[in-house]
Amino acid sequence: MSKPKGFEKPTGVKDYLPHAVAKLRRIEHEVLACMRGWGYEQILTPTIEYYDTVGVASATSDQKLFKLLNQRGTTIVLRSDVTAPIARVASSLLKEQPFPLRLSYHANVFRAFEEEAGREAEFFQTGVELIGDPSPEADAEVIALAIASLKAAGVPAFKMAVGHVGFLNGLFGDTLPGRTEAQERLKDCLLQRDYVGYRAVLRELRLEEPVLGELEGLLRLRGGQEVCDQALQLRVSEGAREAIRHLCEMWDVLGAYGVQEHVLIDLTMIGDFSYYTGMTFEGYASQLGFPVCSGGRYDNLLAQFGRPAPATGFALKTTRMLEVAQVGQEAQVRALIRYAPGRRREALEAATELRAEGLAVVTEVIGQIGSGDLETANEGRAESKTGRYAHRGAAYDRVITLDGGEGGDPA
Repeated sequence: MSKPKGFEKPTGVKDYLPHAVAKLRRIEHEVLACMRGWGYEQILTPTIEYYDTVGVASATSDQKLFKLLNQRGTTIVLRSDVTAPIARVASSLLKEQPFPLRLSYHANVFRAFEEEAGREAEFFQTGVELIGDPSPEADAEVIALAIASLKAAGVPAFKMAVGHVGFLNGLFGDTLPGRTEAQERLKDCLLQRDYVGYRAVLRELRLEEPVLGELEGLLRLRGGQEVCDQALQLRVSEGAREAIRHLCEMWDVLGAYGVQEHVLIDLTMIGDFSYYTGMTFEGYASQLGFPVCSGGRYDNLLAQFGRPAPATGFALKTTRMLEVAQVGQEAQVRALIRYAPGRRREALEAATELRAEGLAVVTEVIGQIGSGDLETANEGRAESKTGRYAHRGAAYDRVITLDGGEGGDPA
């Protein structure tokens, strides 16, 4: 295998240049501020975790984990999500804290994908976990907060699709009893949004007409309150009916939040995380074909760490949102101080004073190698968004020159 060139990087990771980093940090700041306003406190967890604890408990399949061996030969993993690490903390360091816990986070996570898949192996997430509340109100709260967070991030148009794992499990269990492989094939089609494939699998199964009609009718169960009413007419188990009643109550709470216009009940929704036990949802921006937000209820995860508790939450795909988010950039005045060697102390003291006032200040020795000549741009337009002066590829709102004579602002 040939040695990689110095400018190459592994497949699935990327460099973020200054303008992208500024936007990413702005999104992070606005979203975390929004979450803080809802009572969620930020938490940080390690980048690496033990495979036998968090790695096994995570929602990521074993083949997609980045595994390492430490010096003792113990297998550790790069975190593939933040939910499992937070479950560990809630069951250990926060075990004396009463429920409910409201925690937020922003972190990079890692997933190993096939090189030809073209998916990111490292990406950023910003999310929350609401631990210790099993109610429809808790599920509605995280959905409403996800909507508020997308607005805070500057995503202009989006829709939340909400489903329930319990309903699908009940429906398939009732209509295809004991046929686990067939159930999994149908669920996989729904997960991939492959409705043509879903119908093809149904034809292969050679089902009786009433059963076939119910399973095909599932694809039409998408909309508002009426979807819940239609689902309750199906001949399903009490567990599936209870799941629909949970969604109905949650829908009412979302109405009280005033956010139903952003939500679509979609009973074909099946979360792609193995630990989901109840409500699941995904958020889609109108300009993108993949979700920018996902979440759901995971009532069994904390039991794996010794503190059984219901929980629900979501994560924003922060790096995906870079393409569509319309967040305003923080306006910061940029200044350039050019000085002769003999006036170094005066120049650096001036730079310190301006930085204390909130300006971004660059200093430069006049005549140094590569310093170039100062070019005026947009002269006379102090309000210009690109600055009044261009120098060495950068724009400045203010330039101060301290040469061998009297110093001052050339403007």
